[in-house]
Amino acid sequence: MTITAIVLAAGQGSRYRAVAGADQDKLLADCVGLDGVTRPVIEQVLVNLPGAVVERWVVTSPDRLEVIRLAEAYGCKVLLLRSAGMGDSIAAAVAASAGANGWLVVLGDMPFIRSSSIERVIDGLEAGGISVPVQDGQYGHPVAFSQASGPGLMALTGDRGAKPLFAQATVCEVSVDDPGVLWDVDLPQSLNYSPS
Repeated sequence: MTITAIVLAAGQGSRYRAVAGADQDKLLADCVGLDGVTRPVIEQVLVNLPGAVVERWVVTSPDRLEVIRLAEAYGCKVLLLRSAGMGDSIAAAVAASAGANGWLVVLGDMPFIRSSSIERVIDGLEAGGISVPVQDGQYGHPVAFSQASGPGLMALTGDRGAKPLFAQATVCEVSVDDPGVLWDVDLPQSLNYSPS
């Protein structure tokens, strides 16, 4: 099954900016990746996407020129959106890639997810279903959605994520040993990855 990755990078990161400064974009903050290389957060996310995911979209705002540049450098299609709402971002990207067999929704501020975990989530996706990584009993990211979820994903609005769709589909819980599936960079201290 070919699956299209949707990297959500339109949020304003207000919690991060409140601490780091209004001009600080968390997606461009440097962090040390799983491979020991320092890159901006959004670039780490793109590096971690498995090679099998050929079709990739990055949803971001028109003023984020460096995020757009990095996305294009990694062969991603860029969807420019003036809304920071997660639901709006997912709906627009799914509509733009409506021919896809399925979608992998990736958060642009989660730079420490192992490629192998992402591959396992994709492998867990069945027709009509949803696949989600589970770490220590908690649902994490990224989440894979089959083609059957397309209409529901396109109907999302505002900041409402895709969680309501879980009730309408068979959810495959993929158990992983990867704290990165729960680790987002909401605050500057989260740039230092130290899974316990």
